[in-house]
Amino acid sequence: MRSFNILFPVYNEENRLERGIRETAAFLKRYLPDETFYLTIVDNASTDRTEAVARSLTEEFPEVDYIRITEKGVGAAFRAGVARNTSEIVGYMDVDLSTDIRHLLSVVALFSEYPDLMMVNGSKQAKGARTIGRKWYRNLTSKGLTMVMKTRLHMQQADAICGFKFFRKDFAEELIRQSDTTENGWFFIIELLIRAERSGEMIVELPVRYVEEEGGHVHVIRQTIDYLKNIEKLRRKL
Repeated sequence: MRSFNILFPVYNEENRLERGIRETAAFLKRYLPDETFYLTIVDNASTDRTEAVARSLTEEFPEVDYIRITEKGVGAAFRAGVARNTSEIVGYMDVDLSTDIRHLLSVVALFSEYPDLMMVNGSKQAKGARTIGRKWYRNLTSKGLTMVMKTRLHMQQADAICGFKFFRKDFAEELIRQSDTTENGWFFIIELLIRAERSGEMIVELPVRYVEEEGGHVHVIRQTIDYLKNIEKLRRKL
């Protein structure tokens, strides 16, 4: 029996955290009862009731853990989660369950079928993926950045920033050791993928169904400029 640790990076998620954890726990118990799962909430210094909700969930569910860190960003959250992780497979997903939770069945099946598999990379842009409710400018920006990364970093995957990635424990730890740990945001995850590709290890890209909720606030222009700067920084480093 393998063990899986799902990390949930959160920031001010008091309204969505309980539902996300409850639905995930119920799904895993119903459809994957023979696997051992842990759910780790990694709190990026929330200022609302996220911590109180999370601690309540840890008291109710023995498989739920809570970590609070002082830095913001999914990169910082992922590093903190991996540092505490003891499971054979570790990965992360969004607590709003924007990526269809049923893809966890595919993750488990892939790691079971392929002993040499080191990473499953969820993709909103691979053939067979489906994205619902995403603004046209977000799609345009994502495709543009993917083209830049393919050109400048020779990225092979169709998508680098989908919030649904799983790794074998030792592989995740090695990628983190190689990467820029001063980067706390999304680009840290992109660097992990690029380094994973260059390692020559087996990676499977998993097309996902993704539903984008209303109310998300992303500074697209600022984020794009930041990505472009980091792409050139990583290109010079590799």
